[in-house]
Amino acid sequence: MKKNVQISSVELEKQISFMAQIKALNTEEKYVYIQTFGCQQNEADSERLLGMAAQMGYMRVSDAEKADLILINTCAVREHAELKALSITGNFKHCKEKNPSLIIGICGCMVSQEHRLGDIKKRYPYVDFLLGTTLIHRFPEILSSVITQKKRFFWIDPDTAVIAEELPVQREKGGSSAWVSVMYGCNNFCTYCIVPYVRGRERSRRPQAILDEIRALIADGVKEITLLGQNVNSYSPCEPEDYDFSDLLTDICALEGEAIIHFMTSHPKDATHKLIDVIAANPPAKNKIGISRRFHLPLQSGNDRILKAMNRRYDSARYLSLVSYMREKMPDIAITTDIIVGFPTETEEEFQDTLKVISTVRYDNIYSFIYSKRNGTPAAEMEDQVPDEIKSERMRRLLDLQGAISKEKNSDYVGKVLRGLVEGRSKTNPLRLTARTENNRLIHFEGDDSLIGEYADFFIEEAEAHELFGKLVK
Repeated sequence: MKKNVQISSVELEKQISFMAQIKALNTEEKYVYIQTFGCQQNEADSERLLGMAAQMGYMRVSDAEKADLILINTCAVREHAELKALSITGNFKHCKEKNPSLIIGICGCMVSQEHRLGDIKKRYPYVDFLLGTTLIHRFPEILSSVITQKKRFFWIDPDTAVIAEELPVQREKGGSSAWVSVMYGCNNFCTYCIVPYVRGRERSRRPQAILDEIRALIADGVKEITLLGQNVNSYSPCEPEDYDFSDLLTDICALEGEAIIHFMTSHPKDATHKLIDVIAANPPAKNKIGISRRFHLPLQSGNDRILKAMNRRYDSARYLSLVSYMREKMPDIAITTDIIVGFPTETEEEFQDTLKVISTVRYDNIYSFIYSKRNGTPAAEMEDQVPDEIKSERMRRLLDLQGAISKEKNSDYVGKVLRGLVEGRSKTNPLRLTARTENNRLIHFEGDDSLIGEYADFFIEEAEAHELFGKLVK
């Protein structure tokens, strides 16, 4: 029988009570500043932290100097993200010196690691609390403890993994896109990955709670929704029995309204023909809810020995079979992937196997990473770590190959009309706007801000490896 991981109504009421108590203490205007590192799941967690902070009387500010509460939501997937978060935390020391009543908290994956926990306790005495990913719902309680007891608190317990529905969420006002977490945690234990150790075991939200949240988002004008989970394919709620991610997508597409549904991340070992059939049967269209014709399917390596060393539990033949079935059902599908370059013991011949898969699949885009050790993972203890200079040289060749493929695939769109959701001003050229197609292609065009948050059609005039350029079709 599946374990019920929902927090009790008593626990929820207790956190609501703490929110009310803190709001009563905040007789003057209070401000919260948050900085988020890492993946979309961290972004979704930050929205819940901000929602609870708002209930406690804190208004969000973009300047840390003005804040009464600073939250740093951290990532542990790569060391660079950890070091950047620690550097930012160090910069906030002067804020505490100027405002001794300022409360600073570090949340997220990084603080759930034992070596980081001890490091922060000693080197950052001005940090008031640490809060692990599995205890975010107790944020009001820990903040109350810091305020009333004037002590530092460290709440880290990845083994106490639960789901807390009905917590307030503060999303960007007027935003046309939203994250919706459908599950948390991971049971896969890939040998290079720290996530199962810092986010706990898999637990899935109730289908009705997800459907209610999506229904409310669409009524609010949200047009693009991304379903989140470390492995959405293993979504498995307590009730009803035998209900899976394919069933959830089917029920979402039966809702009224217009929206495009994305999801990430999928694990190849759990991707099924049933899931692919549901995507094929529900394409995006006007006045309906459809599923994006983009499938993110992490490969990590094209060599079977390396895949086994990674504990991925599929081989290249199984992976290519899935890709073949997707293209059979949806010839226009965009396929993206993750690749790790230089996993311990990877030989040149084994790296060549990865390049062969890339050439065979012809991905629309690749998210590639040079392997770096993660303390506490089996791969960090493996002998024959690949030298940095070899990893960098292999990465260059991989990017050159994929860059050429992406440019060719994007060039096929020149002279065609594509539909996209207008996101906002271009980060590289503020004179242009950007829109994103349902299969995640970026279009730069000239237009006015009234288009932001709306769907529009674009005639594509130019193509680069990672972006398209076009004009608005009026």
